[in-house]
Amino acid sequence: MKLPPFRLERYFAQHEFSAPFLLCTSDCESMELQDLLTLSPGAQERFLSLRLGYTESSGDPALRQSAAALYENITADHVLVHAGAEEAIFNFMNVALDSGDHVIVHGPCYQSLAEVARGIGAGVSEWPGDPACNWELDLGVLHTLLTPRTKVVVVNFPHNPTGFLPGPEFLHALSALSEQHGFIIFSDEVYRGLELDPSDRLPAAADINDRAVSLGVMSKTFGLAGLRIGWVATRNTRIYNEMSAFKDYTTICSSAPSEFLATIALQNAGKIAQRNIRIIHNNLDHLDRFFTDHADLFQWCRPKAGSVAFPVLRKGTVDDFCTDLVEKAGILLLPGTLYNDGSNAFRVGFGRKNVPEVLEKFDAYLKKHTP
Repeated sequence: MKLPPFRLERYFAQHEFSAPFLLCTSDCESMELQDLLTLSPGAQERFLSLRLGYTESSGDPALRQSAAALYENITADHVLVHAGAEEAIFNFMNVALDSGDHVIVHGPCYQSLAEVARGIGAGVSEWPGDPACNWELDLGVLHTLLTPRTKVVVVNFPHNPTGFLPGPEFLHALSALSEQHGFIIFSDEVYRGLELDPSDRLPAAADINDRAVSLGVMSKTFGLAGLRIGWVATRNTRIYNEMSAFKDYTTICSSAPSEFLATIALQNAGKIAQRNIRIIHNNLDHLDRFFTDHADLFQWCRPKAGSVAFPVLRKGTVDDFCTDLVEKAGILLLPGTLYNDGSNAFRVGFGRKNVPEVLEKFDAYLKKHTP
């Protein structure tokens, strides 16, 4: 398999650890190790006595049980642990697809959700959100994209990078189409749990459709990207077993310390998510004021969930704008061209505590460098 460079990740490799102010990160505020360990009595002692041998290929049983608790109809036996979400995406595509198959991907999308399928030899069609309608997806468009070769439909709710979140009736209608046409729903749910209004939370696709695959990870909602722990949840026995076997060719098993720490985090999932939602609420208030003050330059749609949004630049080109901003102000935004998006948009991230400080510097840049 030959894969092209991952544009977004190469961009971060160039700037993430050199730009002083990151305003495009997709993860939430992280934690120090000692703060995580204090969430579970006796955890520090257990961590220091942890045996550093191989772990179970499917994931530590306690970790799988803790992940399963995030769902309604999923048990530990339906959870397969991976090294972050990226490995899970790669492994799923390799067992679900053959050359000549067809995949439909919710766009704009994280590149691997489409590119791995192309690398296998599958055809890929984008199902784009409409920027004029808050990035809403149209099921009628999906109908026109389906072919007899369509094996997988990839969706991402809450959506990266736009923040779009449909209602539950949309997801149930998509599930019904899956039953009718036979495709598998691969549902990227890494921002699930970051709904500003908890009543907006969608059911997991794996809970309502017994062939669907739901993707979860520690990095987004929980802010623990350094653990490199993700998982799939699915009642699709064939996909689960084939992904388990394929994993023998990738990581085989996960890091024992990471699994231990991820288990503690998931056992305290509500507490950690609520902390991050409070940060997001505060940051969105600041973003609302910022974009109101600069409405001539930006088109802003406040998202209902997640830690990212996708404002549109009204003047100039987004690549030039983002380059000038990082060079002159040290502020990193993510141009939408990295998603192959043609809307002249950029990703803004607001899951970290320092967003108000960075917006002050952004405001100063605009007052100095725009007419």
